[in-house]
Amino acid sequence: MEKLSSVMFVGTGSDVGKSMIATGLCRIFRQDGYAPAPFKAQNMALNSYATPDGKEIGRAQAVQAEAAGLECTTDMNPILLKPSGELRSQVIVNGRPYGNTDAKTYFSTDGKDFLRDVAHLAYDRLSQQYNPIVMEGAGSISELNLRKRDIVNMSMAAYADAKVILVADIDRGGVFASAYGSIMLQSEEDRRRIKGIIINKFRGDMSLFKSGRRLMEEICGVPVIGVVPYMDDVYIEEEDSVALKIKNKTGNGEGKVRIAVVLLKHISNYTDFDMLERMPDVRLYYAVNPEDISEADIVIIPGTKSTIDDLYHIRKSGMAQAVVKAYEEGKTVIGICGGYQMMGVEVSDPHNVEGDIRFLPGLGILPVKTEITSDKTTRQINFRFMNGDCINKGYEIHAGTTLPVGECHAVNILEDGSAEGCMVGERCFGTYLHGILDNKEVIDYLLRPYMKDSAESEAEDYREFKERQYDLLADRIREYVDIPQLYDIISR
Repeated sequence: MEKLSSVMFVGTGSDVGKSMIATGLCRIFRQDGYAPAPFKAQNMALNSYATPDGKEIGRAQAVQAEAAGLECTTDMNPILLKPSGELRSQVIVNGRPYGNTDAKTYFSTDGKDFLRDVAHLAYDRLSQQYNPIVMEGAGSISELNLRKRDIVNMSMAAYADAKVILVADIDRGGVFASAYGSIMLQSEEDRRRIKGIIINKFRGDMSLFKSGRRLMEEICGVPVIGVVPYMDDVYIEEEDSVALKIKNKTGNGEGKVRIAVVLLKHISNYTDFDMLERMPDVRLYYAVNPEDISEADIVIIPGTKSTIDDLYHIRKSGMAQAVVKAYEEGKTVIGICGGYQMMGVEVSDPHNVEGDIRFLPGLGILPVKTEITSDKTTRQINFRFMNGDCINKGYEIHAGTTLPVGECHAVNILEDGSAEGCMVGERCFGTYLHGILDNKEVIDYLLRPYMKDSAESEAEDYREFKERQYDLLADRIREYVDIPQLYDIISR
């Protein structure tokens, strides 16, 4: 198979669709007989994923690896920043916690050489095994104040000698200015690396943009290789909290099972709810005040990057009391990861791993207590739910140890025979397993009390569904992007 140049998709800004385009191209290259692999030197995201060898990377690169038909590795995202508070982030290097830092310290020149070397070595290992490497930039490539410290955008493209495609979001407006400015603000050397433009998120009649496409090419001096429509009918897991802005915020929905997810300040891994969100019999929404909880049949406290801080805030806002009331009224209440920790009788942080608060009482719903630790559990898991016969899949990413202080039943039996989680009654449980709600057996159990005439839910095999979506995404990109022209660019 012909050796292709690496290709990097960079953006005029954040949330312009770089991840989606890169995911589609990973699928296309695989379909065409190549062996692609995704790469993003540095990612900032709360939605992360556990690799098969028990390490942590950004969710977007795990999704792109799936589209490429690969198991994900830390080389695909060697540096991950997980926001943990105001202006602070946990730094994950090669899948393991490296430390906590504020933005000023992180973006200082000290330490950047080390991180740059980490990124370059990860890329080198990938490029020796796969062809092509589908690279993704971060945010905007025209942040001049960050250029000297850049390890993820044009400096990484230069190291990889990658062909760069600029992705511009037409839906937010100002597409000509953003594309032109992004190119013209580059150094002459970097400008030469930009070989094409993809206009993304177009709404309406594309024939009306023919003249706009020509104008874009004239002013930028770079070919427009595609105009891609706004794809609201293609489902690909989202990367970060930007997408939460357009999520449902009300429980309205005639004849539907209403599921409220408590919208935590530091919510993480909200992809846990994607399968439920798509189901026609379910109205899943994000609860922002106590009244939203009262409308729900099922209440879920999700994962969080900062358990104690979020526990403090839901107590202060009245959300905690609303969740306890829902439990007392017999509604289904479950917690996942940090949400599980909050549902216990106490959460302690004796070593100030998360911050200055060393202890808070939990909601007291589950007879467990949690101690936050600096050690992190990160692993993929096969499990049996409620001691059933089906083998289900999930993953753990958490800091802390949770122990029982009273009688409760295990939620899951793991593949090594150990028990996991805590259940009280038939409608209340907590678990550390992300992805637990991607499994039909669990969904059916959760919804059964609320389905009319004992009907089964319309949950389907989530993995098969995702495979179909990757193929659909590839079809759409083939339709609207000049793939032969792209091959010509990366074959030179």
